[in-house]
Amino acid sequence: MENQVYDSLKIENQICFPLYACSREIIKHYKPFLDELDLTYTQYIAMMVLWQYRSVTAKQLGKYLYLDSGTLTPMLKKMEAKGLLTRNRDPRDERNLVVTLTPAGEALRERAVSVPERIAGCVKLEPEEAMALYAILYKILGQSRDE
Repeated sequence: MENQVYDSLKIENQICFPLYACSREIIKHYKPFLDELDLTYTQYIAMMVLWQYRSVTAKQLGKYLYLDSGTLTPMLKKMEAKGLLTRNRDPRDERNLVVTLTPAGEALRERAVSVPERIAGCVKLEPEEAMALYAILYKILGQSRDE
């Protein structure tokens, strides 16, 4: 009976562990492709937001990526030093930092366009399974796919 009390602490009974392990494994698959672009995974997902929107506030970027300013600020400084983006105060509201894609950042998009297809070859899921997993993960995050 005592062993059952601790069953909830077994790693195989944790939903967080397979999510964590899968995330690490998938990001590991990205590494060689992103090394070619001189980007970390976190920088890559930030670039994906910028390729889509061209310009966002740092606060919006943090919301899209589920990152706090302590993680975001040093990353953006490094990306700005690489010439991929600029960071400027919003003239309408100086409290907001606006992150904008540069021409070099835009050019990197062409080199990155093959990454999703290359990654798809590393993940052995049928398209329907991938879509179902995507929906479940966003349900866990409390969002709908259209948000």
